[in-house]
Amino acid sequence: MEFKDYYAALGVEKTATEAEIKRANRKLARKYHPDLSKVPDAEARFKDVAEAYEALHDPERRAAYDELSVRHRSGAAFTPPPGWDSGFEYSGRRDAGDARAHSDFFETLFGRQAAGERGPSHRGSMAGGDHHAKVEIDLIDTYRGAQRTVSLRVPQIDAQGRVSLQTRQLDIHIAKGVRNGQHLRLAGQGGAGIGDGAAGDLYLEIQFAPHPQFRVDDRDVYLDLPVAPWEAALGASITVPTPDGSVQMTVPPGSSSGRRLRLKAKGIPSQPPGDLYAVLTIALPSADTPASRQAWQKLGETFADFKPRQALEGGP
Repeated sequence: MEFKDYYAALGVEKTATEAEIKRANRKLARKYHPDLSKVPDAEARFKDVAEAYEALHDPERRAAYDELSVRHRSGAAFTPPPGWDSGFEYSGRRDAGDARAHSDFFETLFGRQAAGERGPSHRGSMAGGDHHAKVEIDLIDTYRGAQRTVSLRVPQIDAQGRVSLQTRQLDIHIAKGVRNGQHLRLAGQGGAGIGDGAAGDLYLEIQFAPHPQFRVDDRDVYLDLPVAPWEAALGASITVPTPDGSVQMTVPPGSSSGRRLRLKAKGIPSQPPGDLYAVLTIALPSADTPASRQAWQKLGETFADFKPRQALEGGP
């Protein structure tokens, strides 16, 4: 997937005002309209202009796009960085033209927004729109719960129609057992209402920060657990780390690399709780001294009939 330069598609500078973007869109839409234009690729250009306008005329989408565009150039291979929109507050509204097909690039950036709707209007009043943002937490937060202060970046339009990012902070409660991808609703923390209209809500999507040891799959947690060859062969009682403290676990005799050992209810403490799986890996001592090399040679002599690649023999 290639990075798209939406400003170039509209022929405007990155400092263009909202009015300038609208004028450029009207001009190019007439120029490339498939029913009117003689340009060979008019239909494709018309779609590019329409998509660029959808991205840039909305201040929230434009602010998100601007953050990425400072690190990417048009036509370059593009993959959004992990959590690129974490802490970025969206209204989640959809334009009337959003039903048209978009490029993969557009959908990657904006396609996951919830389609929030404003409430009905009565006598000049309108409910505020719901807002959406991602917040990153540590894995330990879902085991013990936490109070967190999060900073959300909110796009604002100045008097000249230019977009800037403002930061607002919120104190939130992370409940024990919250799961990756779960949404927390903060009532009344969304867009302001008009007249007597109530404020919208803010929905925070929980995202676990990467952990150097543990992997999360829904409610279950996985850990790659190194064991010595003699522990795997003879069995052992070993100490295993979990996100909420260490526990003792028995490695059965004759265990092999890749075996999964289950610690029941030691995963995400949800309802029902998940499990923690220790995936065994065989850690080999080095042979960097005369004594260690001799020990390995002795082991090889003891197991002279052992054929580790027997399953590969006799193949086509």
